[in-house]
Amino acid sequence: MPADNYFISDQNASYFLTFTVVDWLDVFTRKEYKVVIVDSLNYCIKNKGLTVFAWCLLSNHLHLVCRAKDGNSISAIIRDFKKFTSKAILKMIQEIPESRRDWLLYHFECAGRFDSRIQHYKFWQETNHAVLLDTSEKIDQRINYTHDNPVKALIVAHPHEYLFSSAVDYSGAQGLVEIELDV
Repeated sequence: MPADNYFISDQNASYFLTFTVVDWLDVFTRKEYKVVIVDSLNYCIKNKGLTVFAWCLLSNHLHLVCRAKDGNSISAIIRDFKKFTSKAILKMIQEIPESRRDWLLYHFECAGRFDSRIQHYKFWQETNHAVLLDTSEKIDQRINYTHDNPVKALIVAHPHEYLFSSAVDYSGAQGLVEIELDV
């Protein structure tokens, strides 16, 4: 069981998930890394049975309100998403001009040092902080919470102004990730 005691009990229920970079490192400050997340979410939607109702990517974590379509497993989707994105972003950190390269890689290496499953670097924290959303009130509350994150962080004045969020879609425009508005 994850350390934070939030776990997935129903593979096809709706959940609020939070994926956090180890040590809360501010990785998603470069557009290249953000695009990996956006592209990976869209891939999981098109090819792995993920349905996303809301999302928001901040500098060190990603919030999702989502579920797996019948016949798919949310745990398997999460596993594949985190595995792919961590490898892709770590490769980019090593290849593109990154002023914090050595510092970031040192932290990722230290985070994976005592985990026998990790060969070199650990990017994401183990937990997903999965919260079961079994009522429409809970779903609405978590969608609002997700969209309000960049406002609370003083990045934007209004949720729909933040590009890396589904608040854009809820305002009537087309966002970066293909979400479902009907929960």
